[in-house]
Amino acid sequence: MDTDALEPFLEEQRKNRTRLYTLLGRLPARNRPIQAETVLREDRDTYTLEKLALDLNGIETVPAYLLLPKQPRAGKDKSPLIVYHHSHGGFYKVGKEELLSPAPYLQQPGYGEALTARGYAVLAIDSWVFGERSGRTESAVFKEMLWHGRSLLGMMLYDSIRAIDYAVTRPELDASRIGTVGMSMGSTMAWWLGALDTRIKAVADICCLTDFHALMKEGGLDRHGLYYYVPDLLTHFNAAQINGLIAPRQHLSVAGTLDPLTPVDGLDRIEKELQSVYGFVGASDAWKLLRYETGHQETPEMRTDVLNFFDKAL
Repeated sequence: MDTDALEPFLEEQRKNRTRLYTLLGRLPARNRPIQAETVLREDRDTYTLEKLALDLNGIETVPAYLLLPKQPRAGKDKSPLIVYHHSHGGFYKVGKEELLSPAPYLQQPGYGEALTARGYAVLAIDSWVFGERSGRTESAVFKEMLWHGRSLLGMMLYDSIRAIDYAVTRPELDASRIGTVGMSMGSTMAWWLGALDTRIKAVADICCLTDFHALMKEGGLDRHGLYYYVPDLLTHFNAAQINGLIAPRQHLSVAGTLDPLTPVDGLDRIEKELQSVYGFVGASDAWKLLRYETGHQETPEMRTDVLNFFDKAL
């Protein structure tokens, strides 16, 4: 589809993207100044690690890791950036450390090492109530945010968007080549972030592309944490419609057919709807759902497919 023909579709997307962002609640100002402090720099095998303290939201400091590859991709002066989202798993003390030391349901080595070895820079932050921000419970923070007209997912996504605002100021990074990836809660964060922020050129979500209605039909709402639930969302959007806001940009989803967090009939529904959306804009090859006979875990094949996806897309 040529640019002129695509514009009405993109305009409708812009309206829906604004409406989706509004549903996330009373978020801090999108243009508030960002402050960044480098806490430490360490030399690692394939990268230099920077630990950062970011003032993104004006409420609490956001600890972050920025991994800068020693060997940039061939022929490029600046490194493409992958925004990595950590999982949940009840591992509240872990957060961004998952980038360096994978959770038990992720493959070795961690995505930090795997991605920097291929010339990517990687940014990971501690989400609310995780890692160095784990002083209060998810339940307490979720409830307090509701009282203030905010959603926990909204505040998590706000921090991720503002982290990208910081990243694009870094001269080592190529702002035109940004991807995002995560497993479980990180998967959800990846496809939401891709839907809301068009600077993301490639989305890879691992084991958490969930159709909301299929989840309800199976009685599976407790399979996801409190962060997952946004007031009034289903009045306006289903999961496929949110993911449709990523089109025509690159999107790979990998899922386990035995994963209780992603009911198969829901995967079928999302796949059908996204095939239609991507086909409509002439970008059928930019969307792919790959299924594996496994549960809620990353397999070696998934890891290979995700890394190859980024190499092609970015």
